[in-house]
Amino acid sequence: MATEWEGKSKGTVLGYRIYIFFIKKLGLGASYALLHFVVLYYCIFSVASTRAIFYYFHKRLGKSTLKSLFNVYRNYYVFGQTIIDKAAISAGLRDRFTYDFDGIDKIEDLLSQKKGGILLSAHIGNFEVAQHFLQDVNAFSSINLVTWDREHEEIKAYLDSVTSKSNIKLILIKEDMSHIFEIHTALTNGELVCFTGDRYIEGTKFLEQQFLGATAKFPMGPYLLASRLKVPVLFVYVMKESKKHYHLYARTAEVKRGDAQGLLEKYTENLEWIIEKYPLQWFNYFDFWGDKTNK
Repeated sequence: MATEWEGKSKGTVLGYRIYIFFIKKLGLGASYALLHFVVLYYCIFSVASTRAIFYYFHKRLGKSTLKSLFNVYRNYYVFGQTIIDKAAISAGLRDRFTYDFDGIDKIEDLLSQKKGGILLSAHIGNFEVAQHFLQDVNAFSSINLVTWDREHEEIKAYLDSVTSKSNIKLILIKEDMSHIFEIHTALTNGELVCFTGDRYIEGTKFLEQQFLGATAKFPMGPYLLASRLKVPVLFVYVMKESKKHYHLYARTAEVKRGDAQGLLEKYTENLEWIIEKYPLQWFNYFDFWGDKTNK
């Protein structure tokens, strides 16, 4: 199996059309019910993803074989729910959900200082829905999300046509490294830049760190940049707590200038803390620890 993340999300325009139809016509309950069939498909036919997430539960979290298999299904199901929630909230159903803010004052403080700042998140929970709940404080109009542009253009075009556009600005990672200038411009303008620090792309520079009891590769860029610049750093996650309730966490990171490895260590400690609270919501469907899922 391939050990690296390919930078792509699975899905078709038809699949998204079906979910949007069910959400608008029949509500979230029907959409969640339909999701069970989708989950069964991925459990059976997405062999590499299923093997990788089974390894996460069985070897890294120490669950039994039976419980790990059950948790694979539950993990896929929660992931599907977060996609449905994102579509529903973007389509104007924000009032159907509730939200807890745990540390939002830290984000507001960074914006009020107008000195810029870096947010480090992960592929856990549902960070993208946060901007719909923070419109009143206007926080997310000044946040830039650094991301790989590997989504299918047809899916993006369809979602743009049926949902409200996000206030979060995207900085796309480019091979010519021009995105570095965009990041610096955003920080100079006093804005916040958000990285997901838990996906290493094959062929790019990386750092290694113990994570959940085994060595894994992490992208060097976010930690190198955050440790070199004189800007505050926050760890930020948005977690699904019940069918219609989300919880935002923001925690201040201690950063020593030039110590990228030290920042990564703090990040993995914090990520392990959030995984302990929400083990079903870490959504990395590839061989994160490198050639271990077959052993």
